[in-house]
Amino acid sequence: MRLDKFDLNLLIAFELLLEERNVTRAAQRANLTQSAMSAALARLRLAMNDELLVPHGRRMIATPHALALAPLVSDAIRNLRVLISGATAFDPTTSDRRFEIGASDYISTVLLGPLLPELKREAPGVEFNIQLPTRDTSALLEDGRLDFQITPEQFLSADHPSELLFEERHVVVGWCENPVFKAELTQEAFHSCGHIAVRITGVPTFADKYFMSVDDRRRIEVIAPSFSIVPWLLPGTNLLALMHERLAQVFAPLLPLEIRPAPVHVPIMREMIQYHTGRSTDAGMLWLKRRMFDEVEKRTL
Repeated sequence: MRLDKFDLNLLIAFELLLEERNVTRAAQRANLTQSAMSAALARLRLAMNDELLVPHGRRMIATPHALALAPLVSDAIRNLRVLISGATAFDPTTSDRRFEIGASDYISTVLLGPLLPELKREAPGVEFNIQLPTRDTSALLEDGRLDFQITPEQFLSADHPSELLFEERHVVVGWCENPVFKAELTQEAFHSCGHIAVRITGVPTFADKYFMSVDDRRRIEVIAPSFSIVPWLLPGTNLLALMHERLAQVFAPLLPLEIRPAPVHVPIMREMIQYHTGRSTDAGMLWLKRRMFDEVEKRTL
């Protein structure tokens, strides 16, 4: 079959069908009707001169030819996504583009949230999908499914460019009436209290990753699913939390909290912004990246 006669959207259908081995579920993921996905499978079979998937109970079994094609199709889709994104002209005033950003709720609170009103005034039709970090975040960036990941330096992909967005200190935060704050917060006093830690979708935080490498004497009594929940768990308790200084400053006017310098060593965190090599010159990416750096400059502590 000639390439100019082949519908490239069939590659997406092929990938979904191979992942799901079920026409109905593949159709749901593609926002298509079952009959439309069945028609796509029929066209793929004709184009590839192979059954690709054969019925077996409630599932379908991939043929050897389909299994051989799968990684080639995935590579083709990834390259096409990068190519199309990199070639797109961008006018923020008229664009209806959707940006995919991998970032924690901490970044959403101290950077993306304050920036969003300006972005929406400048680019009213643009959408922003913010995804919490997972172990697959770098893979999503590699596949072209993520435009940016904003993450500490330790979690970067080694295969794509990154830039330092800002540096962050960690401070100790607790209820302002916690007796531990009646005197200097020493290491002994710090370790005498119970602590709140954060676990986001199974990924260790910057602080946890560091403490895994040293003698961690903290007594973790509460585990929170996000950074921004932690301040609300502190009032009325004698618990402490190591928190990003920018995040602590956001919540200080809202809750009865005390903020102290950490009496234990926590390295300075280098928060990075990373993007796919193939999108380094994309006009929309350059616009959004510049706006994020502008916001950081305005809010530097």
